[in-house]
Amino acid sequence: MLVAADPRARSDGLGWVTRAVFDDPRLHLTIGATAPAAARHAAARYAVVPSLERARFLLPLGSRRVTAASVLAYNALRPPKVRASRAAIGLLARVGALGLTRAPVLSVHAPDGAELLWDHLAGLLGEPRLHAAIGIRPPDPHHKPTLQLFDDAGRPRGYAKIGWNDGTRAMVRAEAAALTCLATGAGLPETPRLLLHTRWHDREVAVVEPMPGDVRRLRDPDLPRLAAMLAVARRGGPPAPARPVGAFLAGWRRRAATAIEPAIDALEARDGGLLLEFGDWHGDWVPWNMARHRGGLIVWDWENSGTGVPVGFDLAHQAFQTALSGHGWPAAECAAAVDAALTEHGPALGLVPAAQRFVADAYLIELWLRTYELSADGAGWNPKLHPALLHVLDARLNPAR
Repeated sequence: MLVAADPRARSDGLGWVTRAVFDDPRLHLTIGATAPAAARHAAARYAVVPSLERARFLLPLGSRRVTAASVLAYNALRPPKVRASRAAIGLLARVGALGLTRAPVLSVHAPDGAELLWDHLAGLLGEPRLHAAIGIRPPDPHHKPTLQLFDDAGRPRGYAKIGWNDGTRAMVRAEAAALTCLATGAGLPETPRLLLHTRWHDREVAVVEPMPGDVRRLRDPDLPRLAAMLAVARRGGPPAPARPVGAFLAGWRRRAATAIEPAIDALEARDGGLLLEFGDWHGDWVPWNMARHRGGLIVWDWENSGTGVPVGFDLAHQAFQTALSGHGWPAAECAAAVDAALTEHGPALGLVPAAQRFVADAYLIELWLRTYELSADGAGWNPKLHPALLHVLDARLNPAR
């Protein structure tokens, strides 16, 4: 049973992350000053950074080297202000002065028979021991805890993603499946390999290899990487012959809920005779899921990838999600950003104006269906997308009303 002092009883980001990661009720979690003797017997200790009320990160305190690595690894991917803050914390960790930050300490005690996830993963991966740095995000049924795993020397050994409810378990399984069959070759982006896919308690866990240490932030992150998008869509091969959109619409109808059927009907009535090229898509093609590496592109987070979608879906997704998550725009303005991106860049993907219009509206329907399916899996509705997308689609597909 959880008590008030146990962070798993909290309703904030720290609460849901600790519930997802430390799910065994036998584990004893406390926050605050820890007596030296108790600290020596803790299975794990973490600095809660920057504070209990604004927790964003759990830094492992197993050793100075590991603590420093957990904030300095891949720091070149961070925005300048974040990079500077992490560099300062990393320096304090290296010299053993992290206490100057006054960050609260989370201690985890494991009685006999209780096991921490990364200890279990270490055995499966053939590692003597692993330490986990844990990011904290606001509570959301769609979010998955991600653990950055380090060895005793502070070297990154992988990223572990944890599916903790029906929706996120399905996402972890999907990424594991995608990473086992991704095409490779000229023009295709580099992708971290899958190291392990397993279950632990009722969690679905995928461990992906660490990124190369010399990855760097994208220059002009909002600029679409069209050649890489096309390579993914075509699996590194030649263009596919255009085919009618009817089969794609029929696939939607097998997935659809009553609420979206009017939009599908209107799209079919307007564009049912179009011929389009179909292919693969990453499914979450956004600047924060990619980086530069030795003159090329490295792309991660393939949990939403799929096949048989109109070429241009990744372009539409980047425009919509950059507007939504990057700028906080409402759904209607995000949809307008999709239109603008397809008008500007669609021709480079082989999309004529009628195809650009179809791809934009089809993407919005696909996005709503994804939201619906996550909700049906128990992840809850995304309030930014439902019911707003239904209103946007009605206005776009039935302008005379």
